[in-house]
Amino acid sequence: MYKRIIETEILKSLEKYQIVTLLGPRQSGKTTLAQRLGTNFQYINLEDLSQKSLIEQDYKGFFSSLRSDVIIDEVQRLPELLSYLQVYTDQEDYKYRFILTGSNSLELSSRVSQSLAGRTRIFNILPLAYKEIPKEFRPINIDEALFTGLYPRIYHRQLPAGDWLSDYIQTYIQKDVRQILNVENLQIFEKFLRLLAGRVGQLINYSSLANELGLSVPTIKSWISVLEASFIIHILSPHFKNFNKRITKSPKIYFWDTGIVCNLIRLSGSEQLYTHPLKGQIFENWIVNEKIKNFFNTGKKSPYYFWRDQHGHEIDLIEDRSDTLFPSEIKSSSTFHPDFVSGLQWFNQLQDVSEGEVICGVDEGFKFKDFKITSWKDL
Repeated sequence: MYKRIIETEILKSLEKYQIVTLLGPRQSGKTTLAQRLGTNFQYINLEDLSQKSLIEQDYKGFFSSLRSDVIIDEVQRLPELLSYLQVYTDQEDYKYRFILTGSNSLELSSRVSQSLAGRTRIFNILPLAYKEIPKEFRPINIDEALFTGLYPRIYHRQLPAGDWLSDYIQTYIQKDVRQILNVENLQIFEKFLRLLAGRVGQLINYSSLANELGLSVPTIKSWISVLEASFIIHILSPHFKNFNKRITKSPKIYFWDTGIVCNLIRLSGSEQLYTHPLKGQIFENWIVNEKIKNFFNTGKKSPYYFWRDQHGHEIDLIEDRSDTLFPSEIKSSSTFHPDFVSGLQWFNQLQDVSEGEVICGVDEGFKFKDFKITSWKDL
């Protein structure tokens, strides 16, 4: 059971809110985290049909019977419960606290926003950050890290990453997401997932995907929205501030775990990544994820974007700091080259600043001119 960086923020919120909601993909550690923080909480799992049925038959009886704080796991299985939760926690003399967890956030987020607005603090619980892995289990090099991914069970049980991820894709992604989308043709959906994995770190071209799959653009957009809501993929938007006449409007697509990407593109071992044409994009995916997790783990929203103009100038990652835009370039090379900072120098001329960062495969960070050179291990 690994200590998560986000624990501190969740505990603070439990002192102020009666309800804390943990959202994230299956197997990201939500239940373990909830039970770790709510040691004296009653635990209810709505995947257990008997528990779900008892509550469903008598919501009022359920709340009246409670004698302690409660963890309600996989609350998306019974979204009607949220309306009752609102009514009871609005009562001045109602003293019990709730930790809710949910995996598929499309309907759940909407229900939480409608029923529990202002009553709950929402946290995104993602696969582990690299720093959360115990040192004795951390991958020894970047290729192994990218291939293994960061789902907790792989490290906790010391499981073969390829086998576990393959089962995860079949059990959760294909089954759960296909049920939500009501997709009957498994082969088309598998091809869709593999096409997305092959486009990781690229601009989304809905028309291209639709043509390759023989589907409509609205269908592709719908499938991508559900994958995003299920915490399988996420979208990085372009930054519009100051330079809106020159930048692209298409977002980029990333997966929340690089191990899933490697599995979907049929890699059988980390050694295949060394010369793989997607190595740079998968490395970029890893870095973007780690950067976003840093903010999520402090209970904040991500301030990250990318920037690209119509002439091909691009910055991999932009942090919007309100008064300035902090640029980062991402390079998978384990050897630093001075030309890595050329894009940063060009971009900084546009906003008249002299700062930025190159994140690359080096083992130790250092300073080069005005720029910070950061190791992939030290985000």
